[in-house]
Amino acid sequence: MIVTFDLFSALTDSRTGASRVLADLAATRGWAQSGEELYDRWDGHNKALQRTAVAPTTFHDVSLEALSRAWHELGHDPSYVAGDLALLEESVADWPLWPDVAAGVAGVAAEHRVGLLSNVDDALARRTRAHALVDPDLVLTSQRLGAYKPSREIYTRAAAVAAPDRLVHVAASARDVRGALEAGLATVRLARPGHVVDETGPRPPVEVTDAAALAEAVAGV
Repeated sequence: MIVTFDLFSALTDSRTGASRVLADLAATRGWAQSGEELYDRWDGHNKALQRTAVAPTTFHDVSLEALSRAWHELGHDPSYVAGDLALLEESVADWPLWPDVAAGVAGVAAEHRVGLLSNVDDALARRTRAHALVDPDLVLTSQRLGAYKPSREIYTRAAAVAAPDRLVHVAASARDVRGALEAGLATVRLARPGHVVDETGPRPPVEVTDAAALAEAVAGV
């Protein structure tokens, strides 16, 4: 069995990591918004744009357009956008993992091959703390697979890479849980703060609140 993890919801506390950087920018420039408010505005545009993104559009391209839209809405100088995104991308190396991740992923890796399934570019995935916890050959990015969550294609292409092994995906966000289930993947939901299940979509058959429970959970899917 191969088990993939979502990178920026299930494993990484991306809101905390990025908000710290954005809070420093806001303080330096005298902006009224908090780091969390800036992140949420950017993240909302990111997710919306990923719904329609297709190759060869990169995650960097999407993130740049999302930040441009966010700063425009907030009345911030558009000349900041490229430099601010570069700073955010560089800071990814410092974004924290959720506290239960290292031990939880190791527990799954003791029995199965583990990887990532994420809407990022390869270089950005390598920069994250989670990258060191998984098999580098199983870092399945939108760049590698040519598709973005929550489209069906990214999940079916990931399953094809895993074949003949069975693929189980560990997701946290509403769109990732729904996308994986609707694509027919065996899915375990790892509940994280700030993420809920899509009430209009299929319900995850297995849900855990601590990564320590994942080894048992994926074995039973």
